[in-house]
Amino acid sequence: MTQPFDSRVGAYALIIRDEQLLLTHWNPRHPGFEGAWTLPGGGMEPGEQPEQTMVREVFEETGFHVDSDGLVNVHSYWMSPEQRLDGQQRGNHACRVIYRAHITGGELAVEENGSSDDVAWIPLTQIGRTKRLDLVDQALRLAGLAGQVEGAPTPPETVAEQDVSTEPGRGGER
Repeated sequence: MTQPFDSRVGAYALIIRDEQLLLTHWNPRHPGFEGAWTLPGGGMEPGEQPEQTMVREVFEETGFHVDSDGLVNVHSYWMSPEQRLDGQQRGNHACRVIYRAHITGGELAVEENGSSDDVAWIPLTQIGRTKRLDLVDQALRLAGLAGQVEGAPTPPETVAEQDVSTEPGRGGER
């Protein structure tokens, strides 16, 4: 018998310019986790298509307007109840749709009152030494770019991006 679990579909952008990767600092403002760098993107809203989600989320988190350059791949991540930051006592299956994208306008800006608290262009040569979520490594691998990342390897965080409130024990409110 299958145990109950939650699921979340998110769409993310792999944006590389001048040998630098655009990343956002995901900070759930949770006492047990300080946050880490990740790809811009996030959870789908009702009725959205994944590509629309990616475009909307990139703008919300970075201030940049983007166009998709196509699907990289889809990656799923199983999160045990112990990995969840919202206190739910069941697993969560995250389905992450990853696109390549390029900037068409806008200006670099940090999201206000959201789950991201910083945005930056990180040189590919520094990704291996950057505190990051596993999504970054998976996206680079799926895009065939893992070999471009240099430096002393820092293991990615074993926490997946989640929709969490600022109070432990409450459900994933957006």
